[in-house]
This record gives sequence, structure tokens and C-alpha cells, in this order.
Amino acid sequence: MNRRRRILVLLICCTSLLIVSLDNTIVNVALPALGRDLHAPVSGLQWTIDAYTLTLASLLMLSGSTGDRVGRRRVFQIGLLVFTCASLLCSIAPTLEWLVAFRALQAVGGSMLNPVALSIITNTFTDPRERAQAIGVWGGVVGISMALGPVVGGLLTDSVGWRAIFWINVPIGLVAVLLTWLFVPESRSERPRRIDPVGQILVIALLASLTYGIIEGPGLGWSSGLIIACFAVAVLSLVALIVYEPRREDPLIDVRFFHSAPFSGAAAIAVASFAGLGTFLFVNTLYLQDIRGLSALHAGLCMLPTALATLIFGPLSGRLVGVRGPRMSLLAGGVCVTVAGVLLAQVTVVTPIPELLVIYLIFGLGFAVVNPPITNTAVSGMPLSQAGVAAAVASTSRQVGQSFGVAIAGSVIASAVHVPGFTRASHVAWWIVAAYGLIVLVLALVTTSGWAKATAERTAARLTPHEPVRSR
Repeated sequence: MNRRRRILVLLICCTSLLIVSLDNTIVNVALPALGRDLHAPVSGLQWTIDAYTLTLASLLMLSGSTGDRVGRRRVFQIGLLVFTCASLLCSIAPTLEWLVAFRALQAVGGSMLNPVALSIITNTFTDPRERAQAIGVWGGVVGISMALGPVVGGLLTDSVGWRAIFWINVPIGLVAVLLTWLFVPESRSERPRRIDPVGQILVIALLASLTYGIIEGPGLGWSSGLIIACFAVAVLSLVALIVYEPRREDPLIDVRFFHSAPFSGAAAIAVASFAGLGTFLFVNTLYLQDIRGLSALHAGLCMLPTALATLIFGPLSGRLVGVRGPRMSLLAGGVCVTVAGVLLAQVTVVTPIPELLVIYLIFGLGFAVVNPPITNTAVSGMPLSQAGVAAAVASTSRQVGQSFGVAIAGSVIASAVHVPGFTRASHVAWWIVAAYGLIVLVLALVTTSGWAKATAERTAARLTPHEPVRSR
């Protein structure tokens, strides 16, 4: 395959990442308008976000292994079609319940895109240097989507209506399907992982029951039988995963990975940092529009400092990780997220907008520098054959974190949606964000220590005794 064709394949794959990432940020800014039109309570707005991120988290690893088995191009095309059709359905959803269902369907398609597209890129760019450059471009698309999402979402919501935020996916998706069919070569893994249906069901039960309990707890009461049952199902599912997965030859989640401190820490850092992001986007959208009275477009413009920081400093952090390792980036990210959470906890109804923008910039800087090292930390010390699976777990942890962040933040403010109740309740959410930052900070120190590296080496030796491991 010549270089021009390889670049075209990269652009097609980046398109899938763009629409999946854009859909996340673009929906957040439309939440107030969507809520008014569909008469949605705070819990309904939470489900609009979490139906997408939760389904995505549950199916990412399954979709990746399916692409390896039946053909990456085929699964990629199916994912594009499902995502495109579901986006169209979202735009005509008559009720909140239908919108939530269609958002989950969107995520089914989305789960077939990013992990499969990354495998396509890896197999297309065989030269290590070209592959690194291609993956760098791929990662930069996330920053572009964060920059475009709030502004495009605000503009469409104010000018056309919230349903227009889903229309944008339809032409992009259809063009991507055609270009994939014309230019992307088919590929499969020489040794695809077996499907693990029991593990998959347990993961879905764990995430769904825990999220439902957190979101619906304030409304139904934390002591209600249904909520207690949800948390019980979550605990039992987790125990069953720990007991069952080691018995599988090709488990969905190899629990032996968690003997590695860098791997376990990376998963926890991903959950904490993306929980902070989920909280930040969800609470700020409601604060800026419902409390400060800004339009969707102006609220989107206020979020630009966060997006631009991600776009600029994310790649710089990636380079720093390549040269100095992940510790400095993780420490800086933890400090910035903690500081931003503390400052946001002081925000009132009359806080000047310029002051808010500075705080948003600090949060954006923290998120920008903490995101690139997550995957690097996860695969550090892992056998080369297991690095892809380790990276997939890190990606899943990101989606889990965002789901939990929205669920927890929404539960905190569910009973206080008017001034001054919302503002006071949001302060609790911001202190929780500060706690997420502290978690990142502590784990950064622990997971990059000599002791942690030794645990990774011992884990790699147990997994494949004679195979070289992935360095930082």
C-alpha cells in the first residue's frame, strides 16, 4: 500500500473517532434545551449521557475482539452504519425514554469504531516511526472534537434546535461508510481472542446496576429495595468476575493484569480523571445555562479554554511521556484538577466570567496532561502480545469513569435544581472533583515508583515467561 493510500485510511479512521468523540461533548451543551423540550428531570439528563458512555464501556473489548475475528473493515462498516442510523433516530426521538434507548444504540455502533479503527491503523502503518506518527494524529482528533463540540453544539442548538446536534453525524457517517468500502483493506488477527459471553454479561450487569443505583438513588431513596438490590447485583457481579475470569483461556478481562501496580493504577487514574471530566461538562452546562442564563452558544464558547488546553497541551504531554516517562505529566495533571475543583467549589451565581474562564483553563490543562500517560502507564512492563489488551482496558476505564462522574454529580444535585440550591449542591460536586485530582496525584507517585515497576515485571513474567516486555 503506497503512502497516499495509507494516509487516506488514517483520515477515514480519524473520522470515526471524530464523530464518536464529538457526539459526547456536543450533547452536553444541548442538555438544558433537550431537558426543557422533553420535560426531563436531572436523572433523565444523566441517562442521556450515561446510556451512551455506559454502553460504550461495556462493549469496547467485545467489539475489538470481534473485529479481530470476523474482519476489522466489516465490523468498522457495521459500526458506522449503526452509529449513523441511531443518530438519525436520536434526532426524531419523541420522548426522553426513546432518546435514551437510541443513545444506547448509538454507543453499540460507536463501540465498533474506535478500537477497530486503531487496529486498522496499526496494521496499515507497519513502519514503527510512521505508526507512531499516525497514532499521534489519531490522538489529536480527541482535542479537535473537544474544541469543536461545545461551539458547534451551542450554535446548532441556538439556531436550529437540539435535534440538529444528531443530524451532523448522518452525512459524515454515510461518507465514511463509502470511503471505507472503497479504500480500507480487510484484515484479521492471526490468533483472535475467543468471545467470553459470561464475562461480557457480568461486566454489563456490574456497570448497569451500579450506575442505575447511583442515578436513581436520590429519587427512590437510598434505602429502597430496588436500590439496595442494584448495589447487591453490582457486588455479586464483581465477585463472579474475579472468580470466573481466571478460569478462562481467553478471558474478557485478565485479572492477572491487576497484579501490576502500573496497570491497576492506570485504570484507576483513567476512572478518576474521566469522572472529573464527566462532572465538569455536566455540571458546568447546567450552571452556565440554567443558573447564569447564558445561551447554548455562549456556554459553549465559555468552555473553549478547556478545549484549547486539551488540543495544545495533550500532544505536548505525549511527547514528554515519550522522553521522561509518565510521572511528571500525571503529577501535573493531578495538581491542576485538584486546584480547579477547589476553585470551582468557591464559584457563586455572580462569579465574573473571566474568573470562570481561568478556572476552566486550569482544569483543561490538568485533563490534557493526564490523559496521554494513561495508556502508556497501563502497558508499561506488559508483554508485547498483551499490550493491546492492556490498552483496551485503559480505554474502557475512561468510559466507565465518565459514566460514574455524571452519575455521581447528578445524584448530588438532583434535589436542588434552582438557585441557590443548585449552586450549593454543585459545590459538593466540585469538592468531589478535587478528590478525583488527589487520587490521580497519589496514584501518580505510587504507580511510577521502583516498587511499581517491579510488580509490572513480575506480572509480565507470570503472563508470558519468555517474551519481551513493553518499555515506557
